Amino acid sequence: MAWQLPEQFQFGEHNIAWGVIGDGPPAVVMHGTPFSSLEWRRIAPWLARHRRVFYYDMLGYGRSAKPDTDVSRGMQNGLFAALCAHWDIDRPDIVAHDFGGSTALRAHLIDGLDYRSLVLIDPVAISPQGSALVQAAKENEGVFSELPAYIHEAILRAYIGGAVRNPLRETEMKLYLDPWLGESGQKAFWRQVSQMDDKYSQEVEWRYGEIRCPVSILWGADDDWIPLKDGEELARRIPAAQFIVIPDAKHLVPEDAPEAIVAAVLDFLPRAG
Repeated sequence: MAWQLPEQFQFGEHNIAWGVIGDGPPAVVMHGTPFSSLEWRRIAPWLARHRRVFYYDMLGYGRSAKPDTDVSRGMQNGLFAALCAHWDIDRPDIVAHDFGGSTALRAHLIDGLDYRSLVLIDPVAISPQGSALVQAAKENEGVFSELPAYIHEAILRAYIGGAVRNPLRETEMKLYLDPWLGESGQKAFWRQVSQMDDKYSQEVEWRYGEIRCPVSILWGADDDWIPLKDGEELARRIPAAQFIVIPDAKHLVPEDAPEAIVAAVLDFLPRAG
């Protein structure tokens, strides 16, 4: 299917692009960084056979607005809570990757959103975090924002390429590159990198024992971005959490092993009910 985000939600002064497919109890898929809801294009249609699946691009990402403002994890949970109210959904099933996982956890523990179940895929959840590139960009946002366009694109290609075990085809790579190209896209990319901060995990990671729904954690066995040991530690902190290691996958599991996610989620949903 062609990936469409036909709907718009006004969050303050900013437009948020979203869509919904399928029928049944509500579910939400939540993307990570530097990706967008496009990472669910091969997964959401299968989940939509059993759920009404909502998806969206976070503020500062994909087809949503990219304002020169706070787009950190510190505000994304508030946006997600507002979206759930707009969608008028209660206790959705959540499938969340990377920053989406962090956002789901923060919305649950800070904003009080309740979920029927929570599937976390290589989430940003245990501190400390951040690669050498992230640390350099946080200290020099202005320099990176003004790099020649071809250098910026080369960095992006290497960065995104490092998230997968199996190289992306050019058409797939462009899906992830395009929102970050051009003057506004380049500034938006380095803006969200510069706003990455461990404090957004530290605010909630001591509360993971308070999670009020069944949890399944999926982890790419070869994740270079967030090590497997962080997944094991997260599972230890969440009582009764299921932990599944996905072989032959790095950080961007929705690209490396979409079928493993579909199988794991559909297996988990009935037991979580």
